[in-house]
Amino acid sequence: MDVSCSNSLIESSVYTQRNLDVSELLIDYLDQLSIEYVFGIPGGAIEPLYNAMARSARCDGPRCIVARHETGAAFMADGYACQTGRVGVCCATTGPGATNLITGVASAYANNVSMLVITAQTALSTFGKGAFQESSCTGINTVGMFEFCTRYNTLVSHAEQFERKLVAALMTACGSPHGPVHLSIPLDIMRSPLGISAPSYDIQRLLESPSLLDTDALAQLCDILSDAGDIVFVIGEGASEAIGAVLTAALALNAKLLTTPHGKGLVSPYNPLFCGVVGFAGHASAVNALKNPDVVICIGTTLGEWASSGWDVNLLLNKRLIHIDEQESNFIYTPMAKLHVRGRIITVFEQLLQHLGGFLDSEYLQKQRPACVSDETVTRSFVLDDEAAFFDNSSPIKPQRLMRELPKIFPPHTRYFADTGTSFAWAIHYLHPFDRRMMGTRNAHGGLFRACLEFAPMGWAIGCVVGAALAKRDQPVVCITGDGSMLMSGQEITVAVQEQLPVIFVVLNDGALGMVKHGQRLSGAESVGTEIPCTDFVAFAKGMGADAYSINSPEDLAVLDGRELVQRNRPTLLDVHIDPEAVPPISARIRVLQEGV
Repeated sequence: MDVSCSNSLIESSVYTQRNLDVSELLIDYLDQLSIEYVFGIPGGAIEPLYNAMARSARCDGPRCIVARHETGAAFMADGYACQTGRVGVCCATTGPGATNLITGVASAYANNVSMLVITAQTALSTFGKGAFQESSCTGINTVGMFEFCTRYNTLVSHAEQFERKLVAALMTACGSPHGPVHLSIPLDIMRSPLGISAPSYDIQRLLESPSLLDTDALAQLCDILSDAGDIVFVIGEGASEAIGAVLTAALALNAKLLTTPHGKGLVSPYNPLFCGVVGFAGHASAVNALKNPDVVICIGTTLGEWASSGWDVNLLLNKRLIHIDEQESNFIYTPMAKLHVRGRIITVFEQLLQHLGGFLDSEYLQKQRPACVSDETVTRSFVLDDEAAFFDNSSPIKPQRLMRELPKIFPPHTRYFADTGTSFAWAIHYLHPFDRRMMGTRNAHGGLFRACLEFAPMGWAIGCVVGAALAKRDQPVVCITGDGSMLMSGQEITVAVQEQLPVIFVVLNDGALGMVKHGQRLSGAESVGTEIPCTDFVAFAKGMGADAYSINSPEDLAVLDGRELVQRNRPTLLDVHIDPEAVPPISARIRVLQEGV
């Protein structure tokens, strides 16, 4: 240990024995939860928290990551949370700092991401006086603004309230459903001494998840499955923790495997039971699998617009459906289901496997277990919309061909984050990493693919990959984004530069807001407001300290050594000039928009 840290520890120990202030107690709780980073931007009103983080960082405790925009900070906290299974933490100063966070917090709310949001207020004594950046109930009421995009939201008006409210907030963030929680803390409260020397609560114990199970519903499920022939599993993002048990059960039952767009990264695309993605940008083979099954079992999904092909009653939302979920609120989307199975998904499937073990022994499962795939010899049991474009050699590169090439140049365990727009449409349908984890991994936090499909803010993936890369520096991450999103949030690349993160940013450069442009064409609307001036993203990235390459053809990609790129101590941007006339697989979305008229 160096001298500065040793001295800091002595000072911290003496100070802690005397009296913790609110900011220091907050950091102690984050340290208890092994949370390494707080994402945000400093300011005068939140200075006590940054002082506490500075002292903490000197001793390898939680430290600050300075974003370039508060929305980016929330996206980074999102990426960190989903990669680690811990709470993501972001913070902002009072006034515009707090309001800038809202889009990222709203996105976390819509996607059930555990997030602690800390915002500052001017000192209590200045409320109602028109203080600089005042955001109290008598100014620009930021607590009121967060009311509709958080699961717990409060102003800490007395120092004595803080610990109790913090613990309540953390328990809510990690409850069911997960989501963001918000504490707004005035400057004077933030630096108030508390008269305690250590946290009063064992927060780790309070956040332990019980393995709850509706045993009667499980018994009904087993009875139904014993008589069913053609079974289909539809796997959503909520099945992440249980994916190993879910895939083993599918193998035992010879069930077809589908995923929702959110659940795409949980199943190897080369698993012989996999029939594709259902819903937005999904596959015709997935639709075919749902035409006449005996039972459809949906696992860990809301079955909203994106997952249900625009609430298609013929396809999914009918009486063949069995819905398994630990978030009971998800059942409001499936009132027509023949059975709702409430419980922690890992517990449900472990119990189901015990039942199946009565007539399927381990020797049978071992014989049926699919072999790991090879990068060179892969087959898939799902069908792409445009196979020709998937293999097209022309220039500018087809986005379909780009998605085919990315898994070839990057390591098999690379995690892909697809941004809002045509980026996530192309990636959902055509991006298929060489995933060797045929039977899944218990306690995995997400899979090899993530998209933000509910609130769907542009630029989400740009910040999210930074948080994900910080969470697990040994796992390569690739952000697939568009030129519109990059112009909106590309400044966050400098955070990856500053933190020496080997993040890969793949920019689909077509000189347009592609989702809107193609949506207008497909729906017969006026063509308006979609053009973007030609931007040199190579110069853009190099100007911020990143490496960058211009890509026009499959050959340009082939000469890149992706494994070397993800081992550098800095990010890399690929400015990919795609065919602007290639039509993305967004017909389901267009249908919903037209039916809503």
